[in-house]
Amino acid sequence: MEQKKKRIVIALGGNALGNTLPEQMKAVKITAKAIVDLIEENCEVIVSHGNGPQVGMINNAMAALSRENPAQPNTPLSVCVAMSQAYIGYDLQNALREELHNRGIKDIPVATMVTQVRVDEKDPAFEHPSKPIGHFMTKEQADFAEQHYGYIMKEDAGRGYRRVVASHQPQEIIEIGAIRTLVESGQVVIACGGGGIPVMCRGNHLKGASAVIDKDFASELMAENLDADYLIILTAVEKVAIQFGKPDEQWLDDLTTTDARRYIQEGQFAPGSMLPKVQAAVRFAESKPGRTALITLLEKAKDGILGKTGTHIHMG
Repeated sequence: MEQKKKRIVIALGGNALGNTLPEQMKAVKITAKAIVDLIEENCEVIVSHGNGPQVGMINNAMAALSRENPAQPNTPLSVCVAMSQAYIGYDLQNALREELHNRGIKDIPVATMVTQVRVDEKDPAFEHPSKPIGHFMTKEQADFAEQHYGYIMKEDAGRGYRRVVASHQPQEIIEIGAIRTLVESGQVVIACGGGGIPVMCRGNHLKGASAVIDKDFASELMAENLDADYLIILTAVEKVAIQFGKPDEQWLDDLTTTDARRYIQEGQFAPGSMLPKVQAAVRFAESKPGRTALITLLEKAKDGILGKTGTHIHMG
């Protein structure tokens, strides 16, 4: 009797994609090897990814176009996220297809789903935009962006001014039914890129929001919706640490959700870095008995699933 496949949602960090077009072309080949390793371990894989550098690059290019040609309206951030999903998905799905074929696996198609994620218009994050995106600007450039584009600009640690946008909790993945159908038909699906295109419901209309959604929280919601066994959050370290960077630094192999919540209260994890990863892992592990989250390095994903490394977060 064939062993049931483990269903895994993998959230790729920025280090899995590089910062420029040529870097991304190289990075996805390494990323594809790690993902296909899991497929060969009898795993059903759904991939999500960040888009920080890519959406910033697209946003900058679109802003430059509107400065050069006043007749060209500025491109909404939601559209920039959509562009980044397709551009990253294009590279990732080709790299995955090539790696599958290199290993003689020709019966697993790969597809990218342009994914919208609903946010709550009453989310307090709209009142306190805090996520910096795009390039640094001078005071004059920042004033121009505020007046002409309606951007909210903030001075960033003496380095110049940057646009800040709201960072929301995901409420609903609009295309989850289509994603589920593709997964259940045996495809490798790339979805919820960059946390998803943020949209708000206006009756039957979905209106793009000037916001970003943390990709770890969107990946967690997708993992719940798809009844995944594992949520793997791949990052730049092999394990989660407490007292990070201090003489009594301690790397963790296993972490119960109770201990994780205590460490969060103690401020052990850096906001905007490890904190959302641990919070998403806890949310997933507590969502249903038997679910496990894993935080580790990209190249250690297979060893992590086999229990050899990484930090495993489970209910307790």
